[in-house]
Order: sequence, then C-alpha cells, then structure tokens
Amino acid sequence: MLGTVRRFLSTVTAGRRSLDAAGGGRLGNARTVRNLNSDILATATTIQRRAAYFARNNAHVTAAVNALVTNIVGPGIKPSSQHPDPKTREALHALWSRWTDDCDVDGFGDFYAMQALMVRQMVEAGESFARFVTFGPGDGLEVPFQLQAIHPAQVPMDTVSALVNSRVRGGIEFDDEGRRVAFHVLPARPDDPLAPLAGLWNPVAIAARDMAHLFNPVEPGQLRGLSWLAPVLLAVHEVDQLQDAALVRAKLANLLCAALVDPDGTAGGLPGDAAGGVLDVGLEPGTILPLKPGTSLEFFDPKESKHYGAFIKSHLQSIAAGLGVPYELLTGDLSGVNYSSIRAGLVEFRKRLEHWQHNVVVYRLCRPVWDRFIRTAVLSGRIDFRAYDADPAAFHRVEWLPPKPVWVDPKKDAEAEILMVNAGFKSRAQVVTGLGYDPEQVDAEIAADAARAKRLGLAFAPPSLPAPAPTTAEDTDA
Repeated sequence: MLGTVRRFLSTVTAGRRSLDAAGGGRLGNARTVRNLNSDILATATTIQRRAAYFARNNAHVTAAVNALVTNIVGPGIKPSSQHPDPKTREALHALWSRWTDDCDVDGFGDFYAMQALMVRQMVEAGESFARFVTFGPGDGLEVPFQLQAIHPAQVPMDTVSALVNSRVRGGIEFDDEGRRVAFHVLPARPDDPLAPLAGLWNPVAIAARDMAHLFNPVEPGQLRGLSWLAPVLLAVHEVDQLQDAALVRAKLANLLCAALVDPDGTAGGLPGDAAGGVLDVGLEPGTILPLKPGTSLEFFDPKESKHYGAFIKSHLQSIAAGLGVPYELLTGDLSGVNYSSIRAGLVEFRKRLEHWQHNVVVYRLCRPVWDRFIRTAVLSGRIDFRAYDADPAAFHRVEWLPPKPVWVDPKKDAEAEILMVNAGFKSRAQVVTGLGYDPEQVDAEIAADAARAKRLGLAFAPPSLPAPAPTTAEDTDA
C-alpha cells in the first residue's frame, strides 16, 4: 500500500516539480547526505588523520587552527561566581584560582591551557574528551578533583561492543530513553606503538556524568563530532599540488636545461663526447659552441601562468570561508585592507566566536567542570555544607567571561563605551565584564591603588573624557 502511494505521488509531481534542487539532470548525479551519523562513523577516522596531517604540515591550515584557538580561548574563558554574598564569591574565586593550577592529571598546564588543548583537538578532529577524576583525601589536593584529556581515538567509533549491545553507538551507550549514560573508552590510543597490549582493545565504560564531550553539533541526534577542516581538505590538497608545481616550474626557470635536436639521427653527438648526446663542455660568457651538421640546442623556457596569483587567492578565500576565519588571519596578507574593511570582516568573525565560546565551550566543558568542582569542594569540606545545602543553586550560578577581543583602534572603542555608560545605555559592570574581567575585583584593585597613592602622596592626572554634547533651551526646560 505504501509503495502504491509513493508511486502515485511521484507520478503526480513529476511534471510540475518546483524545487530545482530536487530535480534531475547533472544535479541529480550530485552526492547527498542522508544520515550524518552514518557518514561520521564510517569516515571520521580517516578525516581526522588527514586533518591532523595538514594541521601540522600546511602553513595556512596551521595559521587557521592557531587563529581559532587563540580567538576562542585566548588566555582562558574564566568564571565569575554570581553568589549573592560578596565574601562567598571572593572565597570561591580564591579556591578556584588555587585549584586550576593543579587540575590537569598529566600536568601539562592549568585549566585554561586545557581549554586551549581541547578546543584545538575539537577543531582538528571534530571533538575532544575530558574525564573527571576524583581522588581520595590522601592525595594531597585541596579539592581532590582533576581532569584528564582523552584523544578521540580512545573512544572508538566502530567499537565491537555495538555488535553485542545495541545501546552502544559510536562508542556511546544510551539508556531506554535515549539519554547518554556512558562512554566506552580505551586505556590508550590504539595506534600508540608504546602502549601496553594488555587490555588495549577492551574499552571501559565510563559514566557520562564523569566525561565532558566537546564538539559542535550541526544536526539533531548527532553522536560524534566532525573535523572543522572537513569542508576544505580537498581544496587544501589542490592548493598544495598547485604550489608544488609552481615551485618546480620556478626551479626549472633558473636552471640551464636544453634538448639536443637531431632530425635525422646522423649528427652523432656534441664535441668532446665520444658516445654523443651529453654536453661536457663549459658554458662561459662568450663561449662559441661548435655543433655537428644537422644538430641544434633548444633551451627550456617554462612559462609562469599569469593567473597563478588570482587562482591561489581565490582558493585561499574559499578555504578561509569554509573554516570560518577571515582571509587575513589565514594568510597574514594585509596588503589590500583598510580600517573599515578589516573591521567589517572581524565583526562577523566575532559573532561566530561568541557562538563557539558560549554555546559550545562554556556549555559543554566549562559549566560541567564548575559544577563538579563545587560538589567536590563541598564533599571535601572546602565549602561549608550547611551554607551549600541552604541554597545550592547560588553556588552553581556562574558567569563565564571570554577574553575581550582587541580591535584595530582601541581608542575609538573605549570612547564609544564611555559615551554609552554616560548616556545610561550600559552599566560600568557590563563594560568591565565585556573586557573579560570581574567587576568586583577591578573595583577592589582600583580602591587599593587609590589608597596606596594617597598614602604615598602620589597624584595622577585623570584621563580626559569626551566633551558632552551641548544642551539647548528645550533640554534645559525638560
């Protein structure tokens, strides 16, 4: 019955299809995506390896990855507790500051260095993982909680357990309601030649609440991440080939290469060469080279394509668009920009940064880490249990402050912020927060500076502010 209905609908709409994108012809042979999960599980590992190769060997891809990491994370996306009690906020910030230096199990850096590492892995491989590790009271940690970065290869997409347990898909285990309950993790990377073989191919189920899975989903129900380099890998490879060919052409243009032309094959060869065919005489300025009758030398003169520069730039612009970074950050070429053009390009880039920072990094990594940090601090006695039990939400309420983007002309931006504060369009706290700082900490430092200057008898000229707009009689009456 269902097949009959489908054939009927196909017959009815065949002659009056209004959507060209669904039509036939040459477009009908184009590839389509039916299920992104199937494509990722089948090809993501190959894409990850190719992306890692270009991220380490191609200068433009390396620059793009570095630009994304430094602009998304920078010195770190830092927390600002929103607890209503100022003393509690100050105590939480101090406790977090001490914990972040010892948060990495491997000891590679603090929490903000781990943010950069995981974002870099997300850009290259499409995803990154971090395991929450809780220790006992005898491990010497003030807050016995640390993070362990896990490579995506340690969460195999084609895990054998999926054949036994239908709830496991792409290394992720689901419950009856479709919620993630565990990740199946290998003890080491399967391609690590130094990893011990014992238990290497036996993934261990780690509860989902003890894992952070950082990736940018592009459709509902997506299981695993796809490399951000996937849309541009083919273009990057073609640019590499073109640049290699242009380099060979340039080398040939600077070499003395010639072909001996012997139309009838009776000339025999060049002087000084018994076998013929090889030039073993020196070519110096003023040299007269005697050739045998019927022979001539034709020198190679490789021509450089006049469209090479425009073609390369077009491809690099396409790569920059696919990665979501400005062309200037990809290439470092600032020859054709001015203040207005570079600012217009950066404005759109800043919008993408805000999406990646708040909707991906903060939501999928920073917030779970803060929640586990607070709970562990309560259980270890670093936060008073009675105060926490009275209002747990107050301790978990936090605002994450990404690094403030630096504009081309910071003076103009500062003057614009001052005007908006003076006009009542923004609060001073909003401005300080937008700079990536905690307003209370800034105010405390300003007060301390003022007290110290007064104690030492120091006097500094206040910064000049923009003059207010002149008022009219109507304004005065109002």
